[in-house]
This record gives sequence, C-alpha cells and structure tokens, in this order.
Amino acid sequence: MINYNPKDWFTFIFHIHKADTIRKLWPLMVSVAVFSGLIAFLELNYLKLSESTYVKNIGMMHNLLGFVISMLLVFRTNTSYDRWWEGRRLLGALTNVSRNFAIKIKALKLKEEHVEFFEYGIPKYAFALKEHLREKQYFGKNSFLIEVDGGKHIPNQVAASISSKVFELQATGAISQEQLIILNADVQQFTEICGGCERIKNTPIPYSYSAFIKKFIFIYVITLPFGWVFSLGYFVVPIVPFILYVLASLELIAEEIENPFGVDANDLPVDEICDNIEKHVGQILR
Repeated sequence: MINYNPKDWFTFIFHIHKADTIRKLWPLMVSVAVFSGLIAFLELNYLKLSESTYVKNIGMMHNLLGFVISMLLVFRTNTSYDRWWEGRRLLGALTNVSRNFAIKIKALKLKEEHVEFFEYGIPKYAFALKEHLREKQYFGKNSFLIEVDGGKHIPNQVAASISSKVFELQATGAISQEQLIILNADVQQFTEICGGCERIKNTPIPYSYSAFIKKFIFIYVITLPFGWVFSLGYFVVPIVPFILYVLASLELIAEEIENPFGVDANDLPVDEICDNIEKHVGQILR
C-alpha cells in the first residue's frame, strides 16, 4: 500500500508513480491517438463528410451514452471500494482479536511453555491467513509448536491447534470452565474473519458485468473521432486518448482494489498488519 501525504498536490500532479494507470494505458492511448488522426484525415480531407448534416450529428450518441457510462463506472468503483474497505475492517478485527486474546492469556498467568505456545500461535494464524489469501502456504518458524499439513487449509489447522490447546488447559485444570468459554469466543472469531476474507477473495465481480464495461468503454472511445472531428478537427488526436485514460483508469483502479489482499500498490498493507500483530502479541505476553 502506498503511503502518501494527501495535501501534497504538486507530487500528485507531476510525479508519475509506478502504480499510475498511465503506465499501463500508454500503448493503447498511442494507438487510439493514431487511429483518431487517421479518421480525422479521412473525414476532413478525403471523404469530405463535413458537408453531410447527418454525419455531423453523430456526436449526439456520445452525449446520451456519456451519462450511462458514467453511472456504470461509479457503480463499479463504489463496489470495488466497498470490498476494499470491508477487507480493511476484517484485518482490523483480526488485529483486535489477536491483542485481546493475548491480553487474556497474559491475565491467566499460565506456565511459560503455555505462554510460549500462544506467543507463537496467535501471530502464526495471521501470517497463515495472509499467505492463504495469496494462494501460498505458510509453515512458520518453530513449526514443532504447531505442525501443519501443507495439503490442507493451514489457517484452519492453526486455529484448531489453538482451540485444542485451550481445551487442554481446561482439562488439566489450568483454566476454569468460565475462562474456557471466554477464550473460545476469541478463537471462533479467527475463523469468522478468515471466512469473511475468503468471501471477498473468492467472489469477484461477475464476468459479464466486467466484460460489458470494458467493451462499452472501448466502443465509446473508438467512435468518438467519427462525431467529434467536425467540431474539434485534429484536436481529437490528444483529446480522445485523454478520455480513454480517464474512463479506463477508473476500471483499472476498480480491478486492482476489488481483491485487496494481494501485493499491488493500492492493496491493503497486509504484511505490515501481520508484523504489527506479531510485535504487539510479543510485547503483551513477554
């Protein structure tokens, strides 16, 4: 995730970050500029279509469709941002439940070996969840404390180990039945957070909707020179690529943030959040 100063306008305007959509779109923008110049040349100098009133009014179509495409892009962006923000809330909940669980373990004044288990197990769940959401596997250091099978759902295995440890403490008399109920509620939240994150990751925007927006933008932009050349002349060469940049950038940004757990520049700072969980849990339990 990019950390920035929202008040630094100069940097926003004149600095091109590697995450800027213009880096991805410039080949298409150049192609559209060449296409627009070719259409302008043919219509103005060769076909002489400016003499036809009907052809000159083709721009009315774009005026009508402009509102439609704007509404579609607003809905698309809002939907993706809602997924991004929900992911951030789930990661915030993971941080809170990890701290609360560690605080309760600290208050129980358990033996050193039990505290060492939770000091390792709580952050391991966060790291295992992070790698799981990125379709990777996390085994962690000191894996002898919590052994996992790489062929299965690793976050579930870590949560099951933590839950088994809690029930073991109750069975041996280290904690009471009431304390077991309190701790078990936190353990259940780990799995609920995992399920929420998986729901975001595994439920993309419907294919037909996403494909339609891309086709709509392409057709809208590619037909702009035909109607606008009569009023703008060769100015369509820079203007049409700029319109493409604006419309396509909204779609690219929405695509990037709809799965917020990856490693793209605008994704959530999952690595930093997991590091903080490990740091804070260690500070609480030591």
